[in-house]
Amino acid sequence: MPDIAIKTEKEITIMREAGRRLCAVMDELEKKVQPGISTHELDKLAEELVFANGGAPAFKGYGERSNPFPATICASVNDEIVHGIPSTETVLSEGDILKIDIGMKYQGFFVDMARTFAVGKISREAQNLIAATEECFWAGVGAMKPGARLSDYSKAVEGYIKETPYSIVRNLVGHGIGRELHEEPQIPNFYDGSMPDFELEAGMTLALEPMINEGIHQTRIGKDGWVFETADGKLSAHYENTILIKEDGVEVLTISR
Repeated sequence: MPDIAIKTEKEITIMREAGRRLCAVMDELEKKVQPGISTHELDKLAEELVFANGGAPAFKGYGERSNPFPATICASVNDEIVHGIPSTETVLSEGDILKIDIGMKYQGFFVDMARTFAVGKISREAQNLIAATEECFWAGVGAMKPGARLSDYSKAVEGYIKETPYSIVRNLVGHGIGRELHEEPQIPNFYDGSMPDFELEAGMTLALEPMINEGIHQTRIGKDGWVFETADGKLSAHYENTILIKEDGVEVLTISR
């Protein structure tokens, strides 16, 4: 079993408040997602809001020194899956779908969440993809509780998506979270027996994040070395929350209440 930190009640209280504050940031960003705005403008607003909420950006400066991530949010449009770098040149258009992934450090602890937003009026196909991505997250969460196995989450997400025309990104996974942005374990959204499996325990905090493609599951890296794109150029959606395993099930820490 990987070395997974079990959070104390005090630490959980901090992460719960961090989640509440990060949700408030995301709610404000959602209001600004509309045709004509650039992803740079959204990133600038996100950074201001994170600091105003007593936190610090989790992603900015993350990664290797030679190519650190330069922004507060990942802003990924259409066939971009994750890790899109905000830019003044990326201006949203009617019919786009935008994935905003944002993390925040608050009083020594991290929380992380992502949503896929419609830009104006989008196609029925895009709406269905976004809905399926959120629904498979909840299918996975429904399989989690103390004594369940991590693979129960992976199998539930995969089982849901197998009943749709979509595919699950396989080379990007969820993760543990707490004092570090990325902690053990790695959490796949599919099951093939290759990842360590173990029983879930109360006090574990995890970032669950299915990434679902309209077409094939294969990906490619963009020219900037950060953004992942679908290999066939079709749409991708992303839905992520930081969750807590409790004695009686699961609490989602990054959900608007």
